[in-house]
Amino acid sequence: MKGKSLKTKKAPSRAGRPRKGAEEAISMQIIETASRLFAAQGFAATSIEQIVSVCGVGKDTVYRRYPSKQALFEGVLEYAHQRTLAKLEQTLSESGDALTRLRRAARWFLSINLDPEIVAFRRIFYSEGFTNSNHKFNSSADPVLMRLVDLVSEAQKAKILKPGDSKFIADQLLLAIATGPSLDSILGRDTYSSTESQNTYFNKAWRLFMNGAGT
Repeated sequence: MKGKSLKTKKAPSRAGRPRKGAEEAISMQIIETASRLFAAQGFAATSIEQIVSVCGVGKDTVYRRYPSKQALFEGVLEYAHQRTLAKLEQTLSESGDALTRLRRAARWFLSINLDPEIVAFRRIFYSEGFTNSNHKFNSSADPVLMRLVDLVSEAQKAKILKPGDSKFIADQLLLAIATGPSLDSILGRDTYSSTESQNTYFNKAWRLFMNGAGT
């Protein structure tokens, strides 16, 4: 008898969701696409269908992660917030004394509040009624702002700033440095669009703050 040839059966392919790495890549693709579209078009003009089309993923893939457009936008805000915190930490990684670090951080806060994407997101956040949400944009415990409080405390310990409530002083610094220009940009004005105009404003605001809070 002739021996029968043995054929190895192929293992059945497994259907199901992508592995963890692929899942994370898809989630990042959705968030980055949504970020671009929300920033460029606004909230109302951007639909889940459009995001799905640009991403090239299924609608169920988006809705499994974000059950509504509002939930997706809040995911976009969280992603922007994480990137913002990482950029601040990178800025603070440079050496310097307490005053140098505080001044550098204050200048960074002006820049980030004038970043076109952040301006677009804040415009949506306030105009679309997200102020009732629990997002960090609406929280006094925002870790980005708390880093500024830490820097103020360091400057107080070094006797560069007057003693007092470090959180209150940090809030006043932020008001002096960034709040006015940020509101100006949200309203669509280009008063601080150039680095020169930002530097001029910052130097004046910083001197005013130090005249009040400095020792």
